[in-house]
Amino acid sequence: MNHTVKTISQPPDIKSLTLPELSACLTRIGEKPYRAKQLYEWLHQKQASSFDEMTNLSKPLRSRLAECFRLPVLRQVQVQESKLDGTRKYLFALPDGNMIESVLMKYRHGNSVCISSQAGCRMGCRFCASAIGGLVRSLEPSEMLEQIYRIAEDTGERISNVVVMGTGEPLDNFDNLLRFLELLTDENGMHVSQRSITVSTCGIVPRILELADKKLQITLALSLHAPQQEKRRMLMPVAAQYELSDVIRACDYYFAQTKRRMTYEYSLIRDVNDGEEDARLLGALLGGKNCHVNLIPVNPVKERNFEQPDSSTAVAFKNKLEKNKINVTIRREMGRDIDGACGQLRKKFLSCQAGRTETV
Repeated sequence: MNHTVKTISQPPDIKSLTLPELSACLTRIGEKPYRAKQLYEWLHQKQASSFDEMTNLSKPLRSRLAECFRLPVLRQVQVQESKLDGTRKYLFALPDGNMIESVLMKYRHGNSVCISSQAGCRMGCRFCASAIGGLVRSLEPSEMLEQIYRIAEDTGERISNVVVMGTGEPLDNFDNLLRFLELLTDENGMHVSQRSITVSTCGIVPRILELADKKLQITLALSLHAPQQEKRRMLMPVAAQYELSDVIRACDYYFAQTKRRMTYEYSLIRDVNDGEEDARLLGALLGGKNCHVNLIPVNPVKERNFEQPDSSTAVAFKNKLEKNKINVTIRREMGRDIDGACGQLRKKFLSCQAGRTETV
């Protein structure tokens, strides 16, 4: 006897639909197309968490929407707030129970939110807590948006800048990332400027080239972390797939296509990549390029043995780069008194939950 396994398809995720798609969906269920804009405003301007909140839509329509669509909403599980600078780290539960982190950083120029693009990560960078445990799944566009929407709701303040630099590799979730960017910047939604968005990548060359051809005005930040191929390969397994020279050429192409200055992230690790030779090679690699280098004293992770260099070493490294006329800053540590490393809050919570399960 043959047994066939039936897969139950989920209703469409209404928060991941563009306005034209939403209009087409409403037409198919017999509604007037103009309702789409009202609904879209509820989803992306008023950031409603249920159909019942949409009071200018009829009750029968709200009931029909609830039958035909999913409306994903994140649940705030935990929040830590820095007593030093007001930075907040959020732990959110996705609709399926998986956990992700987001961070709110307050600056003079406005509020910035750092969001996750995946639950877990498969890139395996040696100094990163997010990679411990691997990738669970990629996030939907709505789940990326929801991190911003729930933080805005929690604070009652506008979010002016968005950084896709939390857990996960954004270019490993490429199609959903593009849809997220389209929704976030739509004038009918939050209408965040593309120039106020930064996307980080560890260097997936084909996707960098593809993103460049989109000619968006977002900032692309490359996680570099070493100025030579072998050392980078030791720190970042993805480097085994993409030669550093090819990664840098892809970044040059991104600048040529978009005219947006590249950002290079460089985690300073004591006695690993913070020496004079490292600074010399990095200067040679990036000298003459229109770029900015962020030096980031590495966040200590309990499961790793990497340590931060002392401040004098970091400053000396910075000075050597500046002699090559490279624009460089040492990133100010935000929220030093709460879990500093990306992925730590999520990991602690899951470990705690697992411990409780084992003791039952």
